[in-house]
Amino acid sequence: MMSIFGCSGCFKRLFLGQSYNNTPVNLSNISPAVQIDASKIGIDIVVVKQGQRVCGSGGALACAPIAQDKAYFEIKVQSSGKWCVGLATCNYNPQGELGQCGQSWALKDDGSVTHNGEEKHKTSISLDEGDVIGCTYDHVELVFYKNGSPLGIHVDGIKGTVYPAFYVDEGAILDTIFTGFYHAPPSGFHELMIEQDIL
Repeated sequence: MMSIFGCSGCFKRLFLGQSYNNTPVNLSNISPAVQIDASKIGIDIVVVKQGQRVCGSGGALACAPIAQDKAYFEIKVQSSGKWCVGLATCNYNPQGELGQCGQSWALKDDGSVTHNGEEKHKTSISLDEGDVIGCTYDHVELVFYKNGSPLGIHVDGIKGTVYPAFYVDEGAILDTIFTGFYHAPPSGFHELMIEQDIL
């Protein structure tokens, strides 16, 4: 049983004026709040850079669903190959390509937007290594951007709780960006917020 004086250090600091140790904390080693969820990746996916870079072969989901009204996230294509970015429910199988099932919606490296294996839209704008692809989602539509400019393609009719989702194969490497964006989000859109319980 702990007495009122069980925490003598706290007591001394509070009543005797002793100070705390003000040693600076190195924040560079702290992982970002939103990152790739290691439990929701394909078996041949490699996640590096504190949960921000995906390579290998397969899909991956972010650790947090989109809970707020208007969310924004980006990828940077570090190495070309076969890649996709978009949204998926928690029922998406990360062994399969994003956009090929009814649980995912994706922009592919060839400029096509797919859902349930069907091409819904396609842009003639090339998507290349080094490009930054932005995604906005407002629970009505998913809109894609290239280097800060709208691609003119979107997906609507998305239902349920969805997560930012990514797919790589054939040497593609993607950096996922959930904060500190390359391009400012469109008006009213913000970085993903992790839903927290309020007691």
